[in-house]
Amino acid sequence: MITKTETNPFFVTMRQGAQAMATALSATLMTAAGRYNGDNATQVTAIENMVAAGVKGILITPNDAAAIVPSIKKARDAGVLVIALDTPTRPQDATDALLATDNFKAGQLIGLYAKAMTGDEPVKIAVLDGSVGSSASRLRHAGFLDGFGIAEDDPSIVCSRNTYGERTMGRIAMHACLRETPDLNVVYTVNEPTAFGAYAALKARGLEKGVLLVSVDGGCIGVQAVEIGQIAATSQQYPLKMAELGVQAVVEYAESGAKVSGYTDTGVRLITNKPAPGIESKNTFFGRQYCWD
Repeated sequence: MITKTETNPFFVTMRQGAQAMATALSATLMTAAGRYNGDNATQVTAIENMVAAGVKGILITPNDAAAIVPSIKKARDAGVLVIALDTPTRPQDATDALLATDNFKAGQLIGLYAKAMTGDEPVKIAVLDGSVGSSASRLRHAGFLDGFGIAEDDPSIVCSRNTYGERTMGRIAMHACLRETPDLNVVYTVNEPTAFGAYAALKARGLEKGVLLVSVDGGCIGVQAVEIGQIAATSQQYPLKMAELGVQAVVEYAESGAKVSGYTDTGVRLITNKPAPGIESKNTFFGRQYCWD
């Protein structure tokens, strides 16, 4: 298993779930990770090392959806089953299969929610994306705009920054946006670490109560943030399901030669305690039952 980073709780949970399933199926799990979000070189080296070690399958959350493709092709040519988790490659069929959240829908849900909650009032939106090469970040961004009903060049988007999906970068980006537009009132964040950084910047300026902050992840700490009002809504995804299905697929391939293929949607739910009319959502009680640490 090769994840984007070792520190993001989403990928920590994914790795733990994969290890638990591998143990249950008497399989050996090798792990590696990028040093930071967007680190393609380390993932390339990890693929080469794993192929050399004789692995039967590789589960990967690609840091750069396009740049990793040549390495994936070499692995598949060597007879290794390669499955993308969470983030599709570009093109998507560069891997044997994709087990992931519908990232466009994840962004769309919080876009629909933000639009419903702001109604016809004037909005000034800050968009805090992940890394440039991440297809998950790109899809969530596009989904949010679609849900909110605006185009990329809409004047209501007053600030746009890449944060690499990290808390510190989220805080720095939010401070920069606030310097440019102190009266912004909607913040889209690509994931919850970014959201926590953004919230810290808002709170430092005493603005946390007047800004609608939305995100994607649905980790336990994110669900708690929704419960106490730091985040208005989050799209909950399910990394354990991705990991478990991925390990099962590799073991099946190793034992029988049967290959999983295509896209498996592992689900997404909007979590909020302030539901918007006409938008399906679940409350934080539901979110706590399915969250991850």
